[in-house]
Amino acid sequence: MGSLPASSTQVGYAVRALDLQAHLFEVTLTIDQPAANQVVSLPVWIPGSYLLREFAKHLQCLQARQGHKPVTITQRDKCSWQIHAKAGKTLVLTYQVYAFDSSVRTAWLDSQRGFFNGTSLCLRVHGQEDTPHRLTLIDEGLPKEWQAATALRAQRVSKRGFGDYLAANYDELVDSPVELGQFWRGEFVAAGIKHHFIVSGAPASFDGARLLADTQAICEAEIRFWHGRQAQQAPQRHYLFMLNAMHDGYGGLEHCNSTALICKRADLPRHGQAKVGAPPDGYTTLLGLISHEYFHTWNVKRLRPAEFSRYDYAQENYTELLWFFEGFTSYFDDLLLRRATLIDNAHYLKLLARTINQVLQTPGRQVQSVAQSSRDAWVKYYRQDENTVNATVSYYTKGSLVALCLDLSLRHSGKTSLDAVMRALWLRCQGGPMTQDDLLAVLADLSGKSYANELQQWVHGTADLPLKKLLKQHGIRVEETPAPLADQLGLKLNEQQGIRVKNVLRGSAAELAGFAAGDEWLGVATGEGKTSQRWRLNKLDDLATYLGSDTRCRALVARDQRLLTLSLNWMDTVRPVILAVSDTQALNAWLDGKSSA
Repeated sequence: MGSLPASSTQVGYAVRALDLQAHLFEVTLTIDQPAANQVVSLPVWIPGSYLLREFAKHLQCLQARQGHKPVTITQRDKCSWQIHAKAGKTLVLTYQVYAFDSSVRTAWLDSQRGFFNGTSLCLRVHGQEDTPHRLTLIDEGLPKEWQAATALRAQRVSKRGFGDYLAANYDELVDSPVELGQFWRGEFVAAGIKHHFIVSGAPASFDGARLLADTQAICEAEIRFWHGRQAQQAPQRHYLFMLNAMHDGYGGLEHCNSTALICKRADLPRHGQAKVGAPPDGYTTLLGLISHEYFHTWNVKRLRPAEFSRYDYAQENYTELLWFFEGFTSYFDDLLLRRATLIDNAHYLKLLARTINQVLQTPGRQVQSVAQSSRDAWVKYYRQDENTVNATVSYYTKGSLVALCLDLSLRHSGKTSLDAVMRALWLRCQGGPMTQDDLLAVLADLSGKSYANELQQWVHGTADLPLKKLLKQHGIRVEETPAPLADQLGLKLNEQQGIRVKNVLRGSAAELAGFAAGDEWLGVATGEGKTSQRWRLNKLDDLATYLGSDTRCRALVARDQRLLTLSLNWMDTVRPVILAVSDTQALNAWLDGKSSA
């Protein structure tokens, strides 16, 4: 963020844990120079997560005073209030926020841990968004071993991290989440930049040294990616990783100088775990998450859609460019793990094949373009239901394949690469707002040809991408393999207790048979007349036992307490792909980021 304005006028927030058991924060907001009838509001969304989350639903007991006199408050709408205050006289608001959402997007407070984003706790003071904002973290009532951590600039802070922090403006304040509790702490330096890492919920087996070393390798690879030998030009001067390890969870949210992460406790690296060969899948997933969120330090937090030049916290902020900002980040996150030598070629190709199969097994890719998917994020991506797979495509996964196709196409021309395009975009847009036209201009400038037709087809169209051809040009052979039975049938299932249908894919054998989401598949009937048999199914694998090589049966299904018989007939037409190496030299040139000229 920018330098602090030279002004003594401030908006100040004092946050304390009012009641750990009731999960309540108390916030005292002091406005040094309020306007007459000052308006305040709480954001309805948090940047990076494109859904109206209505944070005001957790705000309660709002009161206002000037001096010792109470001030009347009028609620204007679902998230804003008018404070009938006198201008220029210090105004103090107090309120409580219920915090019991363990995600990275909101706020949490219990006897073990506290966490919050400013969008959940800090009312926006209209008209004063660009003045300095002070945040005071109060340790009153907290266990003495609790610490506090945030990427905000410390002013007067205790050894445990409690005290005063300063933000240049409201945007920086709410872009700097806060972690409270008893957590593991480490640090490292990458390209001259100090990075801090805190982990909450880590077990005794946690190998913090390995996590620090691997994260350092990721950060150095990404700083090199963006700035080459000019590492001092990196926009962040400090950075904080905040990881919450849970029994079951996954997620991340990017910020300019920090990121909030969630992983499964079992996915943390452990003491005594082998450090040679492929890392465990869970740990690779965690490293990919770290790589993804750190890449956002450049791509979306600074280089960002023109529509996000200034966030509007009161409503949806639409853009058709999430395929670029999330999709291209998803392409480079695993690729940079490979360049940081944290995974090898085989592991990288396995991850890439998984992404390709996810897209190819999504019927919605033929219905919705990734540009449409980006705009529809507010109503579709974050509100998935049983038909989502048939009507939408992910701007993360297909967007990453668009990046792959662009990169391979550029490299095949021998003139440039997507690496160079990203760096040129950063310079062209001065690490700020960009449009698709900026991307097209850089592509044409570096490659010597227009990529307008490719973007029209790959981004704004619904035809499949030319993956097979482009991969072959870079030493990768695409091979088909037999599909699991559920994929052949066109079903997504939950088999924890019986067989429950979650999704029925468009045009599949299951849809033609009449399966519907929510059905419980109880059994199968085979044969006719005297050869007829009926079998109870406990899991889908039982089907092969009872049918052998037959691909026809009558499915016995329960729906809304009715028992139905569905005629099911399928063929092994779904063929997932695997990627095999045909030219190691060509493959390494791409994966190492070397010029193919």
